[in-house]
Amino acid sequence: MRIEARELSVTYPAAARPALDNVSMTVPSGAFYAVLGPNGSGKSTLMKALLGVLPTTSGSTLLDDRPVREWSRRELARAVGAVSQSESIAFPLTTHELVGMGRYPHLGPLASATARDRSAIRRALEVCDLLELADRDVTTLSGGEFQRARIARALCQEPRSLVLDEPTASLDIRHQMVILELLRASTDEGMTVLLVTHSLDRAAQFADRILLLAKGKVAAEGTPADVIQEDTLESVYGWRVAVDRDARTGSMRVTPLRGG
Repeated sequence: MRIEARELSVTYPAAARPALDNVSMTVPSGAFYAVLGPNGSGKSTLMKALLGVLPTTSGSTLLDDRPVREWSRRELARAVGAVSQSESIAFPLTTHELVGMGRYPHLGPLASATARDRSAIRRALEVCDLLELADRDVTTLSGGEFQRARIARALCQEPRSLVLDEPTASLDIRHQMVILELLRASTDEGMTVLLVTHSLDRAAQFADRILLLAKGKVAAEGTPADVIQEDTLESVYGWRVAVDRDARTGSMRVTPLRGG
């Protein structure tokens, strides 16, 4: 699935400046695309605008060259798995039930789960290391466990693309890598992945292309080697950094320098 924004602008009521200011970007079908930027740079706003859940001031967003406003919510839920930055649960659910909610776009009204649905749920629980937690009430899960359950729910949809906002923020290093390697493998199998993250190193390690935002504008876009540059990052983040290549992974590595 191809995801595109064309000259996209979003301004919140009473805001001093646009949250997004004339942003254009294209996520090619089957690509792993990372969106980076400081706090308040417009990353989460971009994700919401791309999914059509936030009104835009100008510009357009398209999925497979079709304006997102023309997609029904059911069509969109079948095609795109989304994981927002935060979520609260207002009623009791087990982990299995939460993950199983990802099958709703594929079920008719009052329809019972099929063998395929049950298989998709189990597979999502397994790849996100949640089988042992399947019967636990989600309110008893740790922050990291709950985040993995939300990612499993999105995978359970069996979508053509995934859009995720800081999905590894509360995860330990093992589960961070498990999820990122799962996303990379999914991309290699043809899925489109758009990842909003603060981690410069992980974006450089896993992404095919990176969009760097600063104060709602595009500061840089391209391959990790194009974007992860000392002068670019120092200008955007307001802090001195050293950039080199990791000897083992070959990916770009960013080290903040003391004293800024």
